[in-house]
Amino acid sequence: MARTHEISDGVYLINTDNYRLNSGLIVGADKAMVVETGAGPRQGAEILRAVRRITELPLVVVNTHAHFDRFMGNAVFEADGVTEFWSHPRAARAMEQYGDQQRAYVEVLEPEMAHQQGANTHLVVPNRFLPGDGTRASFTKVELGERAVTLFYLGLAHTDSDVLVGVDDVLFTGDILEQGNDPAFDDSYPELWVSTLHDVAALDRYRVFIPGHGEAVEQAFITRMAETMEQAIEKIRASALSQEENPTTAAMYHLPYSGGTTRILLNRLQWLENQEREGKGVSHTRFTESDTTGLTGPITLGKA
Repeated sequence: MARTHEISDGVYLINTDNYRLNSGLIVGADKAMVVETGAGPRQGAEILRAVRRITELPLVVVNTHAHFDRFMGNAVFEADGVTEFWSHPRAARAMEQYGDQQRAYVEVLEPEMAHQQGANTHLVVPNRFLPGDGTRASFTKVELGERAVTLFYLGLAHTDSDVLVGVDDVLFTGDILEQGNDPAFDDSYPELWVSTLHDVAALDRYRVFIPGHGEAVEQAFITRMAETMEQAIEKIRASALSQEENPTTAAMYHLPYSGGTTRILLNRLQWLENQEREGKGVSHTRFTESDTTGLTGPITLGKA
């Protein structure tokens, strides 16, 4: 069952057990906003029931990025009358192109979604987007009636299209922040993620930060997360430059993450470096292409 916590007046954190997902609800005078809809119709319905225990207002949805646990519950909300779904434009393109490939991830907890069988198992792709071409920080406001929510993008981090959702002194960060688990580096840009974390920590107007999973955190947690990630990257770089026979393996024993996470981080850094050498990396990619960037990573592509 979903657990609901009022973070501030009219701003709620909704926890559901599957994937330790954090969703959000922001209630205005005319509309309410839901942040993240879950991994399919079961979790989506659970989140919607929690929302409807609080408000019967028309809803607006935000998906913070293009991973299955963020958007595969959208159809449940569409059936409830939602017509306005927000994301970064690159996230929407990734959902449209690769969403079906991500169905395999939810086989155990959302079998209907995995096999596209039954009600509310079709993909609903966002139709409202942050402005700009995706290459720079961007901001937009969504009016809910006597309350405006700020959606913004600060740069490459956990994915290529992470949207943050700010209202009053609360910021929903999606998986830019991870509490209680190691960061998920599969689709990430680790060095740029560090910079984005420092930018988030510098947002003085926010007091409470809601990560994609885990407990709410404060600014000091964000700074520690950035410093830990930066130190891990530096250790990998130093190991790669050393004369050790197997520096990659050696580095794994000196990093602050679990062995599995460390391996993913190592592989991601190496892959990004190879992309740069081949002229396909971040500095060479046109982020205005109609397709995704080509740098998204295995989770988005459904190949993890």
